[in-house]
Amino acid sequence: MGDIELAEVESFALDHTKVRAPYVRLIGVEHGPRGDAISNYDIRLVQPNAGEIPTAGLHTIEHTIAALLRTRLEGLIDISPFGCRTGFHLIVWGEPTPAEVGAAIKSSLDDLAHRVTWDDVPGTDATSCGNYRDHSLFSAQEWSAEVLRQGISLDAFDRSQIA
Repeated sequence: MGDIELAEVESFALDHTKVRAPYVRLIGVEHGPRGDAISNYDIRLVQPNAGEIPTAGLHTIEHTIAALLRTRLEGLIDISPFGCRTGFHLIVWGEPTPAEVGAAIKSSLDDLAHRVTWDDVPGTDATSCGNYRDHSLFSAQEWSAEVLRQGISLDAFDRSQIA
């Protein structure tokens, strides 16, 4: 590398050729000076380097799952898409278990795949979104249904699925 000092980023140290998506993986827990905990999760929906969710579908999943998860997972700070479009970082206060996070993801994707209508999707106008024209509920529903069909694992390297 060059002369610039770079910190190691856990996500880039992960061997993306060995993981088996879809899965929920705890990346780590950080503790603040007062003992508060923030957990960071890898929510991988698509197998890395084998596919990616189109931006319009990913954008709609992002907006919808952010609202759905807040009704299912206490302390959600943010869920943001990976630039590679294969999943999301989920940041939450406290230390929910992978099973708790997985159940919340699964039920949210189930609602998105089967019950959400366009009127339910938040942030789809110029006032509430910086790229409101780039949404696709059809794509979001198709990808959510595909993830559910494959099942979500609580182990990034093994396809044992949650109930």
